[in-house]
Amino acid sequence: MRICAVRHTAGLPEYRLMMGLKRMLIARVRMDTGDKHAHMFKDSALSSMQTRQHIEKLIRVSQMYYDEGLNQSQIAGEVGYSRSSVSRMLTEARETGIVQITIGHPLQRLQSLEENLRNKYGLKTVRVAYSYDDSIASTLVPQCAAQLLVENLKPDSLIVTSTGTPMAATIRALPPLDYPRAHVTQMLGSLSSANSLTDSPEICRMMAERLGCAYSLLPAPLIVGSAEVAQAVRSEKLIAMTLALGNRADIAIVGVGAIRQGHSGRIFHSFEDAAVARELQEKGVVGHICGHHIDMHGNHVRTSLCERTISIDFERFRDIPLVIGVAWETWRARALHACLVGGLMSALATNQGMAELLLDMD
Repeated sequence: MRICAVRHTAGLPEYRLMMGLKRMLIARVRMDTGDKHAHMFKDSALSSMQTRQHIEKLIRVSQMYYDEGLNQSQIAGEVGYSRSSVSRMLTEARETGIVQITIGHPLQRLQSLEENLRNKYGLKTVRVAYSYDDSIASTLVPQCAAQLLVENLKPDSLIVTSTGTPMAATIRALPPLDYPRAHVTQMLGSLSSANSLTDSPEICRMMAERLGCAYSLLPAPLIVGSAEVAQAVRSEKLIAMTLALGNRADIAIVGVGAIRQGHSGRIFHSFEDAAVARELQEKGVVGHICGHHIDMHGNHVRTSLCERTISIDFERFRDIPLVIGVAWETWRARALHACLVGGLMSALATNQGMAELLLDMD
């Protein structure tokens, strides 16, 4: 079931929205005996047999055209009128409100959400999946993100990857491609071997495998024991080269972490004690992106962990031409909103529930 409004790209599955992505024009044909169409029925209303018969003819012609799929020539033969008379009757039925035409496909709602998100946050492109359920969105939103990536890939693209389940799911949604001149780079240090399939080195390797290109790993932990150790690690030749390469990226794919119950979640779990949690609260931290904490405006918040973190430079995010954010769980909404208002993302893949929540936020 295709739930995301995407264009078909060679190699990607052709996802369909419910019964298909084609706009479905629904004509509702009805007779209204109340006051809604008084401009047609005033004075005599339906008491005049002549008026009633005329309305019945309009309804019958409309039903034949919209419900039964007959063309105007076929209808003319059935009812004994000329084709031009049938055309005038159909026009009259629309103008008087007997026939009401609406765009009834869910895709129309998704397109509206996408346009509103683009306008609100100044985004380059948006894909909204047709889902309110997180378990369904966990499949559909990564498919949207994969579509955005494929649409924007160039033969020599330099892509940086983050960490986490949304990133891993996005890469699994990619088809095998052939971009031998592209390059994938890990943008932040590793978490632990316990989460290898969603950790940044494996995500980087998997994406390079999907694209058929080379990759550069960042052989360092995300957070080290002290600022002095972090400085020494960043000075290592291989690590310095990888970080410098990441700073020149033209595409990034990122998730967003949120502060919940005073903590930043899995990637900081081993390093956030009560003192750090208190610090985050006092400094107004709402989330984090690629190892960097942010406030409600998307500004970088320097914490006691910053000098110990091995990651791409925070200020570099706004310089990357395309940063694709991937998120759907509504508890991340505040953090995602902060990233968007702060200009840390220029593209977004999300679901309908999150999209509507974002549009309601100031």
